[in-house]
Amino acid sequence: MTKNLAILGSTGSIGVQALEVCDNLNIPVSGLSAGGNISLLEQQARKYKPSIVSVMEADKGRELKIKLRDTATKVVWGLEGMLELVSIPEADTVLTSVVGIAGLLPTMRAIREGKNIALANKETLVTAGKLVMEEARQNRVQILPVDSEHSALFQSLAGNRPEDVDKLVLTASGGPFRGFTAEQLSKVTLKQALKHPNWAMGSKITIDSATMMNKGLEVIEAQWLFDMDISRIEVLVHPQSIIHSMVSFQDGSIIAQLGAPDMRIPIQLALTWPERRDNQFDRVDFTKMQQLTFEKPDDKVFRCLNYAFRSSRTGGSLPVVMNASNEVAVALFLQERIHFTGIMDLIENVMDNHKVHMNPSIDDIIEIDGWSREETMRIYNRDYSRNATIKANYK
Repeated sequence: MTKNLAILGSTGSIGVQALEVCDNLNIPVSGLSAGGNISLLEQQARKYKPSIVSVMEADKGRELKIKLRDTATKVVWGLEGMLELVSIPEADTVLTSVVGIAGLLPTMRAIREGKNIALANKETLVTAGKLVMEEARQNRVQILPVDSEHSALFQSLAGNRPEDVDKLVLTASGGPFRGFTAEQLSKVTLKQALKHPNWAMGSKITIDSATMMNKGLEVIEAQWLFDMDISRIEVLVHPQSIIHSMVSFQDGSIIAQLGAPDMRIPIQLALTWPERRDNQFDRVDFTKMQQLTFEKPDDKVFRCLNYAFRSSRTGGSLPVVMNASNEVAVALFLQERIHFTGIMDLIENVMDNHKVHMNPSIDDIIEIDGWSREETMRIYNRDYSRNATIKANYK
């Protein structure tokens, strides 16, 4: 069980819920980081009294330093601040829940410092899965999944031999637009896309869920976490979000993990494994459950799922390009500068324009990530200004 925790992304949905779990389990918190929400970070710092807190921007860091000048908490900022935070000697576990590739370098540093990782940042393994898992093995560090789907697979695999596994089945809610046609999808609004039917999450992951890119990222994450060929990973739409994922074995047996759609449950398990601790979280009441349904995902309409499988099969730097382009495209959609289906169009164009590097280093990954972001904006600016048809789509 975790004895002392540092959290990257403490003001986000996962971070806030992780702190609730720490309250229930009396786990001390020694480090907290946030993007720009220094108001909430100040409240958290005063409550948990961490030795160090970090923010992304220097000006906000200086502002927070003034706010916390009456405390013993050290305030740092930027990438260097996050790297310092994950290196604090008192923390034995780092929960990484920052959004996007920003979590990669701090996670690698934490692994090299011998910290166990409670992983909620799927982009870390999407962009550098081979390198991260090799580093974890070399440093004898545990990487425990926080995502409900990967937690379900982790639990279903426990006690079974890897060679007996037939396939991994990741379940997906289908998001708010399950059953939509391509034409219907082209007309959805930002407000509609931000309304997930089952889960309360941050805006970026909520949009990723609506496009099904989130499930695609999870497929690649599962590939690395469980050392499983992509051909043996499937996605199944399960709208009720009660079965969080399943493992199918060679003898025909299937082991599934069930639970209420409450992220605090997999967060707690990542912090207590191999123990299971009591809590007051929601429980599944089977007497009130009328049905559990399943269907194949429509990957012709929700093209992001295909992009993820394509990038995984190709390997090398293509998942990096897909992930970075998605981050930029989602940001453009959240700013209402492109239409919902514009996210998919941009990602596909950038992937098509990339020459794959088969064995990228960490430095290569950071450089390729930057190229993909620039290429996404180049295509956006080109098509928005020159093509009236696409411009209407980006309205």
